[in-house]
Amino acid sequence: MTTINIKFTRFSAFYSPLISTISGGFLDDEGLAGAYTVAAPGTSAIDALVDGTAEVVQSAVSYAFAALEAGWELPARHFAQINEMDGFFLTGREAEPDFTWDKLAGRRVLVDHGAQPLAMFKYACHKQGLDYASIDAVDAADMDTAFRAGEGDYVHQQGPAPQQLEHDRIGHVVASVGRAIGPCAFSSLAATPDWLETDMARAFMRAYKRARQYVNVTPPEEVAAAESIYFPNIDRAVLTAAISVYQKLGCWAPGVEITRPSFDVTLDVFEHIGSLTRRHAYEDVVVPPPK
Repeated sequence: MTTINIKFTRFSAFYSPLISTISGGFLDDEGLAGAYTVAAPGTSAIDALVDGTAEVVQSAVSYAFAALEAGWELPARHFAQINEMDGFFLTGREAEPDFTWDKLAGRRVLVDHGAQPLAMFKYACHKQGLDYASIDAVDAADMDTAFRAGEGDYVHQQGPAPQQLEHDRIGHVVASVGRAIGPCAFSSLAATPDWLETDMARAFMRAYKRARQYVNVTPPEEVAAAESIYFPNIDRAVLTAAISVYQKLGCWAPGVEITRPSFDVTLDVFEHIGSLTRRHAYEDVVVPPPK
């Protein structure tokens, strides 16, 4: 088999469409052996395309915005969506079935300060009528450890971490950032233009399309069982719960294309936080999937 090297920016159940391309045997069916690595904190997965250590990376169209704002030439193009919705949740100390976002005002919230998670969180606050400045937002090096140690009233995390907190009876998921914003171009697959013209790219795309259908229609217990080897420190029931909630949220829309409407919402997000001087063209960032 030919090895295809895949680089993740983050690795969690949220990226099950890409993980399942490997764990579900879809790459094997195309004669490809999937090998993956995760970018070190503070580094970009895109760098692996530049140095040739990866053929495909998990990234986000917003990564291209920063490069375009700086006047840099983009080394890669985004060719397929992974998640068409933010996959972060808010977990509180108590169950709050009547939670509303205004309850965060004046409270200590451990907020993920990664560029896109923070931008999306601020935009979710805006959409829900809450002034982000009214929150006591805390940037902790290890938010999960800090919350478990008693720091903060709420914590902002990607699955399966919130579901693990619930399983351990430490917190209760009270809100979905994705629901607060709606569909957007959150995370995507990127590759170099040259690679996208290859037979390997076409074979990968066939496998990835099948994996997307699989994660949408397969019982979450089955998806979790296939993926569990990649999450040795996560309880199987917790992984199942995370996959189930992502299926229900609609993060993994069956289509693989990065749509213009979802791209436009992501532009809205980054305009809101003041990081754009202009609305960048869809065609400068996105190309159609290989066929």
